[in-house]
Amino acid sequence: MFTGIVEAIGLVQKTKKESGNIRITIQCPFTHELKVDQSICHNGVCLTVTGINGNEYEVVAIEETISRTNFGILKTGDEINLERSMKLGDRLDGHIVQGHVDETATVKKIDEHEGSSVFTFEYKTSSHNITVEKGSVCVNGVSLTVVDSGRNWFSVAIIPYTFEHTNFHSLKPGDAVNLEFDVIGKYISRLMAERK
Repeated sequence: MFTGIVEAIGLVQKTKKESGNIRITIQCPFTHELKVDQSICHNGVCLTVTGINGNEYEVVAIEETISRTNFGILKTGDEINLERSMKLGDRLDGHIVQGHVDETATVKKIDEHEGSSVFTFEYKTSSHNITVEKGSVCVNGVSLTVVDSGRNWFSVAIIPYTFEHTNFHSLKPGDAVNLEFDVIGKYISRLMAERK
């Protein structure tokens, strides 16, 4: 379980296709503190550390993960948002994030607005996922508050600190991002769909 507060930006060193899976090598500032079998959130995706070598570590994304995330287009040199799992007793600064990406979205536009950047994202119209104004959403592993919301789109305001300390500074219109919708909202949406 995670909070959506990005701890560091990692750098993809290598990706290697292995049958239906992808082995990803990542360099990050806290590699020396990691151990094999530890769970880390990568752009919103919970993956297990499978190997450590110096200041780099490896994880494996399986076919199911690749089909639901932007991991199929990851390449050497890409920045990736990283967060280690939460500790009991710590403050929950973001919101409850499971590290289970629901789907991807596309960056539709980026507007500057009085010291912040407003990002608008669009996701599949066939999706039953929802956002609500002032609700929570996780974009590439970042816990965010929804500013505006429609049937298959939403916008969020990114403060300068978040812009600089996550991979939001490298996003541009047309880029794919990973989404995890609020877990409570997902349960309510599912219950309502079953009652119809």
